[in-house]
Amino acid sequence: MRHTDHMGFYPRQEDLGSGLMDQVLDRVGQTDFSVFTSRDVKAALSHRTRTIDDFAACLSPAAAPLLEDLAGAAQRETRAHFGTSIQLFTPLYIANYCANLCTYCGFAADNRIHRMRLTPEGIEAELRAIADLGFEEVLILTGESPKFSNTAYIADAVRQAARLFRTVGLEIQPVNTDDYRLLHDAGADAVSVYQETYNPDAYDPLHPGGRKRSFPYRFQSQERALRGGMRSVGFGALLGLDDWHTDALATGLHASLVQQAYPAAEISLSCPRLRPTVADATVNARDVHERQLFQILCAYRLFLPYASITVSTRERAGFRDNVIGVVATKVSAGVSTGVGDHAEGLSSGDEQFEIADGRDLAQVCAAVRARGLEPVMNDHVLV
Repeated sequence: MRHTDHMGFYPRQEDLGSGLMDQVLDRVGQTDFSVFTSRDVKAALSHRTRTIDDFAACLSPAAAPLLEDLAGAAQRETRAHFGTSIQLFTPLYIANYCANLCTYCGFAADNRIHRMRLTPEGIEAELRAIADLGFEEVLILTGESPKFSNTAYIADAVRQAARLFRTVGLEIQPVNTDDYRLLHDAGADAVSVYQETYNPDAYDPLHPGGRKRSFPYRFQSQERALRGGMRSVGFGALLGLDDWHTDALATGLHASLVQQAYPAAEISLSCPRLRPTVADATVNARDVHERQLFQILCAYRLFLPYASITVSTRERAGFRDNVIGVVATKVSAGVSTGVGDHAEGLSSGDEQFEIADGRDLAQVCAAVRARGLEPVMNDHVLV
């Protein structure tokens, strides 16, 4: 099952021949965060548009004592480009089978958890239960299993969702351009794929088996999704797997280069941190504490002021409430990371990870309004 070269492609994996990965890895490899000073950070904050060096300065140790200054500048960018709107959505896991062996994930193929795949009737019940709460955007998720959650199965779920929701997003296994086109034609218009870590040497042992071992195929996912017609693509590293400065720099640069190559694309960023799973309660984000996470979020906003930034329920309620007033533009509510947890009467599959904020939609909306912000269920119309 092990693939010998994690920097190669598996059979039938599409290679776009894109040079973006080499650009990102080369630039990140040249960056020494220790050379930046407080003067560099203050200069970055004073700039109207910020370079990759400015971005690196804001992520460097020199920026840590200036976190309040970063937050003030980031908040001004957020207000200038997004006003007071905060988008709400909820995820729907429809299957938790997975063919990969990621060492940190609750869905990993070798974990003995309760596996489940929803039937069309189960998906319909879950979607209606979520829609009845008032959501207009849903994010459909699966484990990465070509056998149990292939493109045809996911497309059928998207068609069901598109009848009830204005926006249908996907967080599924990376697929080829033609598959993304099929999913877009079914009604999906947003795709998020997380690279996990942008350090190929660290990526190798973290992904010892399964087609996820291909680092470059995963890296090109957003480009294939956009070529398949998707409106929006999301980026992120799973913070805690490797050095967070490097992974954050690579994530922002990757998103920036895709934005330059595909100017019409809507770019979004997420900052997931490692969380305990049902298979391993000891998993944690190591040296990425809330202060470091906040620094990353501010740096993202300063470098990519137009990008949507999502803060998930991996974070506790108090932290999420604070960052929506500064950098975040999108938050989830009423979350479960298990399969079949929304509708009454369905049996459930085990969760991917533990959440830290279990508030429902009404509670999150109240928290948003308490910050002087406006919860928004949808901000566009699919045509």
